[in-house]
Amino acid sequence: MATRAELSEFLAGAERRAYKQALFAVRDQDNALDIVQDAMSRLCESYSDRPVNELPLLFTRIVQNAVLDFFRRQKVRSTWVTLFSALSSHDGDETDPLESLEAQPDSAAAESAQDQVERIQVIGIIEQEISRLPARQREAFLLRYWEDLDVAETAATMKCSEGSVKTHCSRATQALAKALRSRGIQL
Repeated sequence: MATRAELSEFLAGAERRAYKQALFAVRDQDNALDIVQDAMSRLCESYSDRPVNELPLLFTRIVQNAVLDFFRRQKVRSTWVTLFSALSSHDGDETDPLESLEAQPDSAAAESAQDQVERIQVIGIIEQEISRLPARQREAFLLRYWEDLDVAETAATMKCSEGSVKTHCSRATQALAKALRSRGIQL
């Protein structure tokens, strides 16, 4: 069972990664922050009795489910708003004013449902392939490209030389690129 301090320490360490994952999925800072906060609450409420070593996988799954829930809620809201706005037309005009509005190019609404699902599936595949990397390569890759640490910070964290970090990162990116190409994902 995780103590309160261990749970707090885990959440503090996982918050940044989860936020980036959610931001990548929903492309909106406020919604991504809401998703992460909701996921943290769910973890604390439902899984605080679990051992600390189980928390990373549980939290990752909770964040992924929260992202899917976000898209489901968004789809339902969009459906109901469209239906109600069509019913409220009093001038005999049957067109829906919301249909004439275009989504902002960088918003999740501009993306088709198929693109959203494909992006979520690709993220899942990337996470699987990252988990298959050797431990040092995975650690270097995640610190450099997921945590946005520079080479010196990564070397200090991993307690190795900067050259080792560069080698591990290079090997990890090559292995990931090969694995993703073999699974049909074009880079």
